[in-house]
Amino acid sequence: MTATITSTSASEKRLINCAAVDVNQLMPLKYDWAWEHYLNGCANHWMPTEVPMAADIALWKSNQLTPDERLVIMRNLGFFATAESLVANNLTLAIFRHVTNAECRQYLLRQAFEEAIHTHTFHYVVESLGLDETEVFTMYHSIPSIAAKDAMEMELTESLLDPTFTTETHEGAQQFLENLIGYYVIMEGIFFYAGFAMILSFHPQNRMTGIGEQFQYILRDETIHLNFGIDLINGIKAENPELWTPKFRDHLVERIRHAVELEIAYAEDCLPRGVLGLTSDLFRDYVGYIADRRLERIGLPRQYQTRNPFPWMSETIDLRKEKNFFESRVTDYRSGSTLTWD
Repeated sequence: MTATITSTSASEKRLINCAAVDVNQLMPLKYDWAWEHYLNGCANHWMPTEVPMAADIALWKSNQLTPDERLVIMRNLGFFATAESLVANNLTLAIFRHVTNAECRQYLLRQAFEEAIHTHTFHYVVESLGLDETEVFTMYHSIPSIAAKDAMEMELTESLLDPTFTTETHEGAQQFLENLIGYYVIMEGIFFYAGFAMILSFHPQNRMTGIGEQFQYILRDETIHLNFGIDLINGIKAENPELWTPKFRDHLVERIRHAVELEIAYAEDCLPRGVLGLTSDLFRDYVGYIADRRLERIGLPRQYQTRNPFPWMSETIDLRKEKNFFESRVTDYRSGSTLTWD
């Protein structure tokens, strides 16, 4: 007797609430964008230990960095060290189980691995510079501006960990969308970008080049994370237009506006007197500029209308030409032309 084989067609696939369809069946693809993000992530593979830290170690041990410059570096190491873990936990514990599409799950697995690499990066930096690992990895407990950002994100994860949570209700699906926006748009798209600007400001001066190079690679990864997240958010909206109510949109705008204020407070904490041409006032404009770009991409109105005060960022974060780890020469990354920088 021959067993009957049933297969899922591409048209049957949905991003959420498709438990009746075999989520293990990858092909045929329906969401080509998810597979493209997965391939780009694989092409961007790197490891922190491939980046030399000798120059950073020598500079850190010298008297050539001011206390304010050291504060900027330490605060950002402290924020990112825990933030990457929060993102990874949210991916594996909250998001993955509710996304019912195989190609999206394939990307989420790749992203989770990248979050582990990013956490590894901060361990490598702490170890290389001889920093107090407890101070760095528990800074979200001791620094209020970091604690406030992390608390906002942990609240979003906690709401999805309730055993009774489901995306099959209107309220549950909206809550899931809010989680995606909280992590992809706010955490990775706003909170991370201010830190990138601070750390990468050392790079043009040829200082802390090892940390700067690793932040560039993290930024490249985060750009793909952001683009995938926005595609996922917009895809769920398109398949479930009833979720995108005026009341829900207003709530999301207020959530993002609150996040912007948290990020401005963080910038003030990192830059009490300003360094390297950076001031907290400039970051008020920058965070508003970044937030407006994120809002537009998910169909929400701009709130700030500010200009980018750091035009040098465009050149600093241009990763189409990078050092090849294994050949020690400049080369083009295969997928570099596919990335759009903010």
